[in-house]
Parts: sequence; C-alpha cells; structure tokens
Amino acid sequence: MRNLYQQVAEWTGLTVGQILEEDLPEEIETRQSVGTVRESVHAIAVHDVLAEHGLRPAVLGGLSLGGMSAACLAGAISRRALFEMLAYARNAPGQPAGAPEQGLALAFEPAADDTVRYRRAARPGVYLAGQFGLTTDGATRILMLSGEKQALDELAAELPQGSVVPMPGRPIAIHSPLRAHFRTFMASHIDAMPFRDPGLPLISCLDRRVLVTAEDVRDTFHRNSTDPINLVHICEAMKDEGVRLGLVMGGSIPDGILRFPFPVVHVDRPEHLDQVMTTVFELGIDLSAGKAPR
Repeated sequence: MRNLYQQVAEWTGLTVGQILEEDLPEEIETRQSVGTVRESVHAIAVHDVLAEHGLRPAVLGGLSLGGMSAACLAGAISRRALFEMLAYARNAPGQPAGAPEQGLALAFEPAADDTVRYRRAARPGVYLAGQFGLTTDGATRILMLSGEKQALDELAAELPQGSVVPMPGRPIAIHSPLRAHFRTFMASHIDAMPFRDPGLPLISCLDRRVLVTAEDVRDTFHRNSTDPINLVHICEAMKDEGVRLGLVMGGSIPDGILRFPFPVVHVDRPEHLDQVMTTVFELGIDLSAGKAPR
C-alpha cells in the first residue's frame, strides 16, 4: 500500500499526506479531484492486499468513481492514466458566476410506493442521480437526487419528514445535466487516454450490461459525470455472471444497509481481512488456483 501511495503521489503531483490524511482543499473542483484520488487509491490498494492473500476478482464493477477504478483493475486503463485523469480534473472550471448553488440528497422511497414521485425529475432543478436498491428488510428503496440546492430543500420540505435528506458539504450536482460543463472539459483528455479491452468481465454502473471493448469503457468515462448510476444493475449483472461473493473495497454505503443477491463483505480496514477469509471458507471458495471463483 505504501508503494502505491508513493506512486500515485508522483503521478498526481500531490504529497502522500495530501492523498492520505490532510484536509481537502477549499476550492470545489480541486477538492473534488483530490477526494477522488484519495478514494480510488484506497480501493485499489485494498485490492492489492487481497490479491496478496490469493483473492483475485473474477468479475469487477463499481459505482461512479468505483466503476473507473474497476476498469483500471480489469486492465482497461493503466493505473497511471487513471490517476493522471483524476488529477487533471482539478483544472476544471467552476460553475458560472451567479449560477444556483448545487447539492445532493438521499431519498428513501417505500418499496410499495408505485407513484415514482422520487424517481422522476418532477420539478426543475431536481434529477435522479442514482439508485442503490432495497434496504435489507426490503421495505425501503434508497435513491440519490442531484440538482439545485434550493429545489432539493423544497422537495425535502414537501414530502414526509425523512423522505428526502439533503447531504451536507456536497456542493456538486454529480450525475446530472448540471455537470455538462465538466464533461465537456474532460472530453479531450478522455479521448486521448489509451483504453484497452477489459481482461475480466466489467459491469457498467450506467447501463445493465457488461463492458466488452475499449470504446465501451471510454464511453462510460465520458458519461460518468452526467448520467445516473445504478447499483441494482451492477448486482443483477453480477448475479447473471455467477458471482457467489462480493467484496466492496474501500469506503461505500455503510455495511448492512442494502440488500444484495449474494453475500457481500466490506473491506475497509486490516481487521476486515479475517472476515473475508472466514466468509470464503464458509462458502467453500477454493483459492488454490490463485484466482477466486465467481
């Protein structure tokens, strides 16, 4: 892990301290860029530790930044190219002067609710940015909304208390048309990146499909900033691929909240390795070949 962090520091022009633990910058796009570097190197480093223990993925996928990190681990893009891209994003222009303040919110929709009022852009300034699926008890569906902060606050005030919860300190309307300027800025850089066909099944978080070609992967990198993400698509596609155990690397939605179609272990700290190995043993997964079955 130390070696990877030192490499990423050299590729991005950041110090290891900036990547690992120092306060993030105040400027919004720079803060977002450094934050993505921090999250991605953590996830990839955890992958490397698991690989040293004989746990190698048979199928890969992730949400948003996690999807781009997964593409890297699938061999579709080099680590250096990924982190140089994330660092380049700090040069993106901010919103035009006078543009409405942006934000994010989580929405909690009763599973039996068929009005889809949470899932449509039912008002100006509010967009469906992500779908995470059902809670473990099957009673609630968790969504992410993105858009203008005032519109999100107004929606939260109109619906039953706790139905829409604005997320503090999230001033970028990710996965919405409001990020079109960022997508335009990044386009030439992504076009120049040397993508390859993935070496492992790579699941898209934007569509319910497996990414097969280098151009499939490049397309998801282009669309990631403006298109909604969907964890349900990933899980369904992984189930179709025969996945028996999912390992979530690095930070994510807290463990134990969402329902998955197969066992899932979150690996965020060294002590989680014991849980992973115990689960592998309980499921009868053979690591002798050096590559985990699906």
